Amino acid sequence: MSDTESEGSKGEGNTLGEYEGDRNEAGERHGVGKNVFPKGDIYQGQYEHGKRHGEGTYRFKNKSRYVGSYYQNMKHGRGTFYYPDGSRYEGSWVEDMREGHGIYTYPNGDTYNGEWLKHMRHGQGVYHYHSTGTKYKGTWANGDIESAGEYIFTNHRYKGNFVNNSPQGPGRYEFDIGCELRGQHHSSEQERAEEEGRQFNSTYTPPWVPESIAATIKQTPDKVPSAEENEAAAIEEEKENQPI
Repeated sequence: MSDTESEGSKGEGNTLGEYEGDRNEAGERHGVGKNVFPKGDIYQGQYEHGKRHGEGTYRFKNKSRYVGSYYQNMKHGRGTFYYPDGSRYEGSWVEDMREGHGIYTYPNGDTYNGEWLKHMRHGQGVYHYHSTGTKYKGTWANGDIESAGEYIFTNHRYKGNFVNNSPQGPGRYEFDIGCELRGQHHSSEQERAEEEGRQFNSTYTPPWVPESIAATIKQTPDKVPSAEENEAAAIEEEKENQPI
């Protein structure tokens, strides 16, 4: 079940189940209360004029759980959603959707830490692959890797442009041993033909075409003088300033 499905009833009526808690003079649920829905879901938290509003915890029958802020029955503000498969999202919500900054931890241990829009990764973010330690840091659009970004591996990294989750165009591999390899990522003619729905029987074009290799210059921090060196310099300066 998604975190937006069937989260109680958004109107008044017999479908609201059993309620225990505060009410206002109009008889509306108002203040702090607990509601057990007919299907087995349970909400416990704050209400305002009959709606979930403020801080609360919603427990789904399927073992999902949301802990956080509500605004007129919708998840809105900061909150954490625990999914039945072991994954969880902790971050910002807007009208029942993941939106803004948040961290999603997946069942396999992967994590995404970044911006969201309408439940999808969108904007700047970092995806960490748990099994390999690899990271992608860059731009996302509607759930896909797009535009400028970089893959960070154990002893090297790739920086370049991405289109539809794949590197495309100019880029470079930077190696920790002190060199970088520049080149171009291309879609092969075979891939382009398949995308266009036509046959192509020419020689396969490698997706990565190296162009140049060069040494990288590593900047070393300026040496900080020791206490002994500072003292010796001060003595020498004092001698120079003494009158003859």
